[in-house]
Amino acid sequence: MRVRELVGKAAFVTGAASGIGLAMATAFVREGMKVMLADIEAGALDQAIDALRADGTDVHGVVCDVADPASVDRAAEAAFRAFGKVHVLCNNAGVAAGGGIDQISIENWRWVIDVNLMGVVHGIKSFLPHIRGHGEGGHIVNTASMGGMNAGLGFSPYSASKFAVVSVSEGLAWQLAPDGIGVSVLCPSYVRTRIGESGRNRPERYGPTRALAPGSAASAMVAEIARQLDAGLDPAAVAARVVAAIREQRLYVFTHPGMRAEVEDRFAAILTAIDAFQA
Repeated sequence: MRVRELVGKAAFVTGAASGIGLAMATAFVREGMKVMLADIEAGALDQAIDALRADGTDVHGVVCDVADPASVDRAAEAAFRAFGKVHVLCNNAGVAAGGGIDQISIENWRWVIDVNLMGVVHGIKSFLPHIRGHGEGGHIVNTASMGGMNAGLGFSPYSASKFAVVSVSEGLAWQLAPDGIGVSVLCPSYVRTRIGESGRNRPERYGPTRALAPGSAASAMVAEIARQLDAGLDPAAVAARVVAAIREQRLYVFTHPGMRAEVEDRFAAILTAIDAFQA
């Protein structure tokens, strides 16, 4: 049984204290849903909860480090206690850190992969048995990126993690279809979020963020990304597309039609290579 009617259903959203996560939580509340906000940033989480509770909606929050499977399990249990049943899972929490080919930071790679990819895996592991068990259907939304559709960022842990999230979502979708559980993978381009400031939530176990050399290519790329984020799409517009995708049972959720050309170039190159091999 697919989830199409959202009123009275419950959602769990990671990375929900700001950006796309908060926008999704806000959109769900407006649809009449109960929402559990999960985020690693406690202060921002409290502010988000207070704002959404202002009109008396059923909103709760829990501090959660998605890179830690035990933390995700605890957050899931908090949601089950609060709502009884959870129908919509949004694995949205994400971070960005420099990759580069000159000075490869293994710590950056581990942090980004742990949050962006393993955070999705941990969410699925913690919630899927529950959603299957209550038998009322459900929907899983995994936040990837247009960086998961093309390699425009170069050699990057961010792009690598997002390519993986797209693959996870595609495989999950066909496996869960018989169970009445939908899957969407969200692939936005630049959105006005604080992902460029991800280092504020970097756990000590990954070591400090290394400063980029002034005037370096990596430094220039970071500055350009910051500019693009500042001019990016309003997160509320992204959230509206997510709500529509759940209702319409759409796997791919895109937000920037102008990115079509980059995807076409990549797919065309792949098809050309396949055809050349078969010739």
